[in-house]
Amino acid sequence: MRLLSVNARCVEQTLFDMERNEEGHERYFIVARSKKGLSRGSIGRADAETATGDLIGMVYGGGGSARSSGTVKKQDTCPLTRHQAQLLLFVSPASRRLELLRNVQLFTKICALAQEDLVVVKHKKDFQPCLVKNLIQLGKKDKPGVLQMLGFELDLVDTEHDILSKTAPLPFFSAADIVQVAPSHLNTRQPLRDSGDLDFKRKEVSRINSMPALNSHNAKKQSISNTDVSSSIQALSQYSLEVGSMAEVISLNGLTVYGVIRWIGVPEGKKNCWAGLELDNEATTCSDGTFGTKRYFTCEGNKALYVPLTNCKPDSRFLFIPNEIPKPFEPPSATLLEDLNEDVPPVAEQDVLSHLVGRMRGIQGHFNSCYLDATLFSLFTSSTAFNRMFNRSADSDEGISHILRWDIVNRLRRSGFVPAESVMKFRKQLGCKSFATEEKDPEEFITLLLKHVLHIEPLLKIRSHGELAQDAYTHQIIVEKNQVRAVPSVQQLLEMSFVSSNLKFEEIPSCLIVQMPRFGKKFKMFPKIIPSTELDITDILHCSPKECFLCGHLAEYECFQCLMDHKLQPGKIKQYCSTCNTQVHIHPSRKEHTPHKLTDPDHLPEDAPVERHQMQLFAVLCIDTSHYVSFVKYGPNPRSWIFFDSMADRCGDDKNGYNVPVIRSCPEIGDFFSQSEEEMSKADVRECSELVRRLLCDSYMCLYQRTD
Repeated sequence: MRLLSVNARCVEQTLFDMERNEEGHERYFIVARSKKGLSRGSIGRADAETATGDLIGMVYGGGGSARSSGTVKKQDTCPLTRHQAQLLLFVSPASRRLELLRNVQLFTKICALAQEDLVVVKHKKDFQPCLVKNLIQLGKKDKPGVLQMLGFELDLVDTEHDILSKTAPLPFFSAADIVQVAPSHLNTRQPLRDSGDLDFKRKEVSRINSMPALNSHNAKKQSISNTDVSSSIQALSQYSLEVGSMAEVISLNGLTVYGVIRWIGVPEGKKNCWAGLELDNEATTCSDGTFGTKRYFTCEGNKALYVPLTNCKPDSRFLFIPNEIPKPFEPPSATLLEDLNEDVPPVAEQDVLSHLVGRMRGIQGHFNSCYLDATLFSLFTSSTAFNRMFNRSADSDEGISHILRWDIVNRLRRSGFVPAESVMKFRKQLGCKSFATEEKDPEEFITLLLKHVLHIEPLLKIRSHGELAQDAYTHQIIVEKNQVRAVPSVQQLLEMSFVSSNLKFEEIPSCLIVQMPRFGKKFKMFPKIIPSTELDITDILHCSPKECFLCGHLAEYECFQCLMDHKLQPGKIKQYCSTCNTQVHIHPSRKEHTPHKLTDPDHLPEDAPVERHQMQLFAVLCIDTSHYVSFVKYGPNPRSWIFFDSMADRCGDDKNGYNVPVIRSCPEIGDFFSQSEEEMSKADVRECSELVRRLLCDSYMCLYQRTD
């Protein structure tokens, strides 16, 4: 960013006047990215624009007075209305302005507040319900270059005495002091008059007494009864709290803690309804889900907090008011407030819970897009292997790869949320109308994505019956039901699929996407499948050293007929050295077997150790009643799992509403995988948590990457 003097700007030859907005007011902005000369959060007014897209105008300092004139790049700013600029100018420090602006739902409600509306403010280290009385303008109206700051005059209320008697006047509150606005059915939705049109009598502070009052359209001001205030505050404080809700609680030391409600009920030894929260951050007095001697849910250690439900309030950071239905494609987004010029790495393990978990997180679903949402989230949230391929893939400054990179992947990793508008723009560019309107299979989309969008070579090279290798992006497991155990693992299914069809990997894939055996979206061959967290592909690699099943020396033969021999551990690939192959097939029951010679590297000694080639599970796509969701492992910690649903909830109807994507932390997945395979196969899904059950019963695709 470069600052110019007034004289320099006069010499500028490429200026042209900026278009005025519909109301004829000036155009304002907030500096979203810090450059030399201006700090993030500065408020400015744009007077003109250069041909190269730079904004020319002035930046306001303390008190709303003009501080400096200069230019700023348009992409480093976020546009504001005059009203928004005035409200934000009263917020300090400047960094808090961006925090408030990111909470689009809350800030929109604050901008539309009316007289007698019910809000919650943070006052004297506590949260207090208040009624809006006046909009306050601070600053000298007749001073040139001054933009008056806007604040609120509020009256404290409680549930018993309505408006509290005040021994001293309350301070004026800024927009950032308001942490919650009552749902629309509890408030009068009559916006304040535009302060720019009012005639002020006072120089420093002006109360706008002409604010619309409750039922003012009847020309008769009516007071709010104690009963109305009490019921409104009660409804506001516990609005829509349920399992899965984001909530906040005031701790004993006065600090606000945030978390997700994982359990609601009456715990042993209590009489009233309590909530169990999984906190965003650890606290030494918290547990891993136990309360007293019982466990009500499972989470990471020192993160489970149990409090009376009445102590919980909706998380003000993610305020969401269902009765106020914005237009589709207008949910919260913070992308304009961040740097868009650099690729963003996958979200680090330690940042995932604070950055991604919650409502309106992830990729927003719209119009049969769940197959695409779940797939993109699985591939690009945390996978290091796909990130390397993504960075190496052909990219251009325009077109579909540009949309994928900047509007979806970087946006997801940077702000934690991708609006449906960005996804729909991407779907329309896929080259086939049906991708923008119809539900597709993930494997079809993955092939199109990797081949035609990212121009990535096929992930798999598979050799069949000794012939030349065939290329593929995914592998469909094909087995007979009687070839594996009743509750198979992905390891068993993949090995059986390869051995029974005489397939081998030509080389170790960087990523392996395995599709479970099922027919269509409804019929599942197995009621449960255990996703193997580590997949050993050593025995299904062509021309790679293998270990003798019996003695551990270098294997030379493989026998398919031995695969299901109950005396030789059924379901396990049987590969033998020359000696063991002879001894095993001396047995009368195996004389008819026809083992075949393996193709191994030359000049390897028989006692040479065999290197095992492992692949690590990083995501699972699941389907239930034609709806796709995904589980993603976001770090090395065994309990680092999250669940994503792009259409977990909906605001409004089919015509005017939009879907609410949700990401949940699910460490219980890691707890389940910590058991032996035998214990997992015997587990009763009716006793498992909801997400463990979905993982086992609804798995559609398992995604693996090389551990190196």
